[in-house]
Amino acid sequence: MNSDKKLFTYEEIKQKLVNYCVYQDRCHAEVEQKMHEFVLIPEAKDEILLYLMRENYLNEERFTRSYIRGKFYIKNWGRTKIKLSLKQKGITEKLISSCWDEIDEIDYEKIIKKIYENYDRKLFGLKEYQKKQKTIKYLLSRGFEYDVILRIFEN
Repeated sequence: MNSDKKLFTYEEIKQKLVNYCVYQDRCHAEVEQKMHEFVLIPEAKDEILLYLMRENYLNEERFTRSYIRGKFYIKNWGRTKIKLSLKQKGITEKLISSCWDEIDEIDYEKIIKKIYENYDRKLFGLKEYQKKQKTIKYLLSRGFEYDVILRIFEN
């Protein structure tokens, strides 16, 4: 018996996973990772996953939409970074694509401009082309697309 795994009844584990999903939206991979903390036979894991999906505690689309909103509006991540992060969590390309409407295009450009202005103010003693180069590199590292950055720079 693994000593690092916690022993609970099936119902206790189910309730703990319900609470885990209620606290914030989760994807399947996160819930399955959490299940590794408990001693469960594969059939029980499947049963709990089905229960969580049936009762709408675990909803991949809701998670994806919530994740996109949070990472964009709170963390100011670009689409590229968000998409990569979601793929690492096992979210399909099709689902990610269908959820991009969570980000308003006007807000997207406003955030890029805001980040650009804030970062530009911090750069001293550089020629204009160096500032532009560093700022583009910074925006790319935040996950914004090159063509969108250039379009905003031109305006």
